[in-house]
Amino acid sequence: MKAPSTLPRPRTRTEHLLLPVQPSFIWITLFVAWLINLLPWGQVGGVPDVLAICLVFWSVHEPRRVGMLAAFCFGLLMDVHGAARLGEHALSYTLMSFFAILLHRRLAWFSPWSQALHVLPLFFFSEFVVLLLRGWLDGTWPGWWWALNCVIAALLWPIAGWILQAPQRRPVDPDDTRPI
Repeated sequence: MKAPSTLPRPRTRTEHLLLPVQPSFIWITLFVAWLINLLPWGQVGGVPDVLAICLVFWSVHEPRRVGMLAAFCFGLLMDVHGAARLGEHALSYTLMSFFAILLHRRLAWFSPWSQALHVLPLFFFSEFVVLLLRGWLDGTWPGWWWALNCVIAALLWPIAGWILQAPQRRPVDPDDTRPI
């Protein structure tokens, strides 16, 4: 007789179920992240791309609602705002969203800090694509501050997850008669 397969369950910090996310909340958070990116500190080293963090988070947790089209549109908005070549951020955000969607099932199995280690290469790759295009077309190199931005974005991943999933958390209800 064959032994039943025992697959490990996804580990989460709590075993509580999350409520479904409201689509309006997703788009409001993306809009607020875009507004944060419009602030003038975007060119300073050590300031992460908040819109990229938000796009990756929603691409991982809600890949059917936020995907590559949303990433492309927000990338075009960032290109227009920064007076960059049209398509730099659009390409970067689209690639980042694509790889985040590829990882979305895998990331559910990890803790938030392990997830941060998995999304760190996404942030590096996304920034590197923009730098590679600028270096190829302009012949400029901005230094290594871009790497610090990626590391800080990965360190902010657990905090972003906690904030963005806050409306989905069920209140702790001591009612033991409910099945869920």
